[in-house]
Amino acid sequence: MKEIRKPELISSEYLIRRPWLTARRDKLRLPDGRINPEYYVLEYPSWVNVIAVTKEGRYVMVRQYRHGLGIISTELCAGVVEEGEEPEQAARRELREETGYTGGRWQLQCVLSGNPSTTNNLTYCFLAEDVELTDRQRLDPTEDVEALTLSREEVLDLLMSDRMKQSLMAAPLWRHFYNLKS
Repeated sequence: MKEIRKPELISSEYLIRRPWLTARRDKLRLPDGRINPEYYVLEYPSWVNVIAVTKEGRYVMVRQYRHGLGIISTELCAGVVEEGEEPEQAARRELREETGYTGGRWQLQCVLSGNPSTTNNLTYCFLAEDVELTDRQRLDPTEDVEALTLSREEVLDLLMSDRMKQSLMAAPLWRHFYNLKS
């Protein structure tokens, strides 16, 4: 097996530093000595998402507009891990804020990277079983989110019909449904 070595970081320069977008340009010396003068990295905080299932076996989902693709998307509840939070704390907070659902049994399902080539963060994917509607939505001022519940068949249809576009949500859902068969 070929040995793969890390390049050497020569320099790093921030191009933009905003709350929702931080981009830097790194200059790298490759293992063979060549220089890559422009390697771009997008920096983000850690993210979380939640496969939330009610006591009745319904999946708690959200619908919202996604500007990058210009679509209304049905997705898992998700968000950012705030400074000082652990991923599970953030996942519980996001579920409560976006949907009003709380409680249940929680388990980390997997940790994923959206693109390890150009992003520096990880997404922590949780399964929350037996959640209950105990609160109202508490959305941020810029959020327009509809909370809804779907049957197992409806969630599988979202995946099978290629209507769920967010890969960091589709992958843990596929894993979840695979684990249900085991």
